[in-house]
Amino acid sequence: MIAQKGKKLVEFIAENEARLDVAVSEMLKISRNQANVMIKNSLVKVNENLITKPSFKIFINNKICIKPALKQEISNRYEVDFDVDVIYEDDDILVLNKPPHVITHPANSVKQATLVEWLNERGYMLSNLNGDIRAGIVHRLDKQTSGAIIIAKTNIAHAALSKQLSDKSMGRIYLALTDINIKEPCVVNRAIGRNPNNRLKNAVIKGGREAKSAFISLISDSGINLIACKLFTGRTHQIRVHLSSINRHILGDDLYGFKSENDKINRVMLHAYILYFKHPISGKYMQFEADIFDDFKEIVFKKIDKEIFYEKIKSEFVCGSFSDTDSWLQLT
Repeated sequence: MIAQKGKKLVEFIAENEARLDVAVSEMLKISRNQANVMIKNSLVKVNENLITKPSFKIFINNKICIKPALKQEISNRYEVDFDVDVIYEDDDILVLNKPPHVITHPANSVKQATLVEWLNERGYMLSNLNGDIRAGIVHRLDKQTSGAIIIAKTNIAHAALSKQLSDKSMGRIYLALTDINIKEPCVVNRAIGRNPNNRLKNAVIKGGREAKSAFISLISDSGINLIACKLFTGRTHQIRVHLSSINRHILGDDLYGFKSENDKINRVMLHAYILYFKHPISGKYMQFEADIFDDFKEIVFKKIDKEIFYEKIKSEFVCGSFSDTDSWLQLT
């Protein structure tokens, strides 16, 4: 198949007879299910005719045109009373710095405006591979977790970014404040699944899904324990569960065992700090840092000088700290 890729569409000429969903899947290097969703959402034309049937048969020299998802037609259920800093934007992606206390996408149990509703209110064009409820969402952050999150504007970008998540070429490094320091760099490779005793929690369990995290200490002075965490997989609450499994807890994380009678901390002190990936269209390597929020810094600056803090979180130092995780203590 001969393809032409632009920022707004992908066009190709069929060289073989095939089902439309099979052809789209092969052309975009995405799953058949993703191709089905695109076709059913009226994003694919054959010879200028809109086709919504995935089983539609195409023939040699048919022209297939794939458009990005259109602006989402979602009515916000709740008033959007927050703003979000845009770290980077182009025709294909957005990189945002999600504030704490903001939920990523709507759900039946959610009773407040979400990041998706913020995107919708501002009229962003978003992918719909995950449906309108999760429009544009490639990966999520917990409500109390702040930091860098990538949003896909088109289905083509979404599929390419999802592939990077799966093959682990997309990297995510977090900063966290903990109650006990990490004595030596370690990799926790322990499967995670639903906690059988508490449906709100996950836990390290036999038969769970593969989960791998790396941890290193950045600051352990004056009662402040600042650590960096690198994710190799993306399970729900993964960092929190893995830290709990080695008897460490993030400040404010009452769900996973943080206990304090003196400090009143109103959220989990976990921040998605560094995000790196290849641009889904150009293939260019990209890396971004998300500014740390005031509530996180307020705790640190009570006991640590600002210059020391910013020196320790320089991106080249933090990323370089994870260059040799194979030689670290492996906890399974």
